[in-house]
Amino acid sequence: MEYKDYYKILGVDKNATEKEIKRAFRRLARQYHPDVNPNDPMAEERFKEINEAYEVLSDPEKRQKYDQLGADWQRWQRMGGTPGDFDWSRWTTGRPGERVYVRYGTPEDFEDLFGGRSPFSDFFSQIFGGMGTRTGRGGFQYEIRPQRGQDIEQEVEITLHEAYHGTTRVLQKDGQRLEVKIPAGAKTGTRVRISGEGGPGAGGGPAGDLYLKVKVLPDSRFERKGDDLYTTIPVDLYTMVLGGEVRVPTMTGEVMLTIPAGTQNGRSFRLRGKGMPHLREPGQHGDLYVKVEAQLPTRLTPQQRELFEQLRRLGPVS
Repeated sequence: MEYKDYYKILGVDKNATEKEIKRAFRRLARQYHPDVNPNDPMAEERFKEINEAYEVLSDPEKRQKYDQLGADWQRWQRMGGTPGDFDWSRWTTGRPGERVYVRYGTPEDFEDLFGGRSPFSDFFSQIFGGMGTRTGRGGFQYEIRPQRGQDIEQEVEITLHEAYHGTTRVLQKDGQRLEVKIPAGAKTGTRVRISGEGGPGAGGGPAGDLYLKVKVLPDSRFERKGDDLYTTIPVDLYTMVLGGEVRVPTMTGEVMLTIPAGTQNGRSFRLRGKGMPHLREPGQHGDLYVKVEAQLPTRLTPQQRELFEQLRRLGPVS
């Protein structure tokens, strides 16, 4: 968006008084009025710029905001910044509302002058579009119809443990502290809505909403698929062959899993209800699938090695 230098357009100093601004406007408006310059597109555009500049500089509230923006813009330029990288979002009033031009039948009616086209630039619409209704120059009036503000989306990262139990995040917005609850069962892509905390509305319209888009970080113990969890646990050879119990981690602590004798390597066991809670029904849970991985001994004592040799001499087992 292009920055408009309204002081330069009217040819006045930044410290100009209200009378000086009005005097400059009247002189330039007479000079570039479309009735004085028929069929001159350049004069028409100049006349629109003059009216827009006066609309801002003659209104104390708009002028104060414009001066603050100008100081910020000048600092940005001194630092070597470019218009495309300037943070306009700090100054815009949200999406500009729809303008309605009311005819009064005067010679300076803007609809006649400009064929129904808006006399205001995108810069004016974005910066001052939500600052109320005024009677403009030349006997016209413009109105900003209420428009809802833009929704804002921000990503937030949580752990799998937080996704299981639910968690909160504290945000700072316009100097205020917002505590947002993220429900149990949230997954990557879940959006948490905070009503009315988005972009400001235009023309008195309501603010938009703020959405937190959840990203669940990878977990070293579990892989998540929907509401089911998957994990792999090491089991010693003796338990795989003879059977026994092993400890299995879950999201709420360890449980004991019975391993039947003769369990094959890679077999999976299903633990019902030990998965993630359903987002819409936190009392319901997915399942936990436990894959066992045989751990072969790597350091045998002479006696243990002899016993294995005896087993081999006895022949293969089925």
